[in-house]
Amino acid sequence: MSFFKMLLVFSPWMAFLLISHGSLLRLKLGVLVAAVLTVVMVVSRLHRGAIMWVGIIFFSYLLAVVVVLNNMWTVKYMGVLANGALAAGTWVSIAVKRPFTLEYAREHTDPSLWNSPVFLRTNYFLTLMWAVAFTINAFLAWLKSVQPTMSGWAYEAISYGLLVLVMFVSTWYPQYVRRQREAAGRQMAARGGGLRGRSRLGAGSSDGGS
Repeated sequence: MSFFKMLLVFSPWMAFLLISHGSLLRLKLGVLVAAVLTVVMVVSRLHRGAIMWVGIIFFSYLLAVVVVLNNMWTVKYMGVLANGALAAGTWVSIAVKRPFTLEYAREHTDPSLWNSPVFLRTNYFLTLMWAVAFTINAFLAWLKSVQPTMSGWAYEAISYGLLVLVMFVSTWYPQYVRRQREAAGRQMAARGGGLRGRSRLGAGSSDGGS
C-alpha cells in the first residue's frame, strides 16, 4: 500500500485526531468531520473492508453519545476507545482470513497473484503489524487516562512514532517482496536458459560424433 493510499484510508481518523484536541466543542467538530469523511469515502468506494466498518460504527457511536448526549465517560476514554476499535477491527479481519490491507493491495496487483502464498503472507504480516500497533496504542491511551507514569507528550510521541514506523514498513515491505520475487524470476529464467544452452550443446556434440 502506498503512503498516499494509507493517508487516504485513515483520513477520517487523522482529521478526527487533528481537530478534536482541546475542548468539547472541538471534539464534537472532529466527530462531525470524521463522520462526513467516512460517508464520502464509503459512497465513493475509497473505503472498504474492516476499516470501513470500524469507522462507520465508531463515528456513529460518537455522534450519538458525544455530540448528542455529551457522555463524559466516552470523552475521558476517547483514546482507548478509538485505538481499541481499530485494533478490534484489524484483529477480526485477520481472524476471518480477510486482512484489511488485502482490500487495498489488490488495486495495484495483477489479479493472477491475488491467491499466491507470497501475496497473502505479505498482507497478513502488514495487517498483523497494524493490529499490534493499535493494540499497543490502546494500552498506552489507557495508561495515560487511569495511571499516567509519563508526561502526556511522551505517550503521544510513542504512539505517533509507532504509527509512523508501521506506515513506513507498510510502504517499504511490499516493494521489497516484489523486488525479491522479480530477482528470483530472473534467476530461474537464467538457469532455464543455461540448461537449454547445455542441452543444445550436448545435442550438437552427439551429432558431431555420429
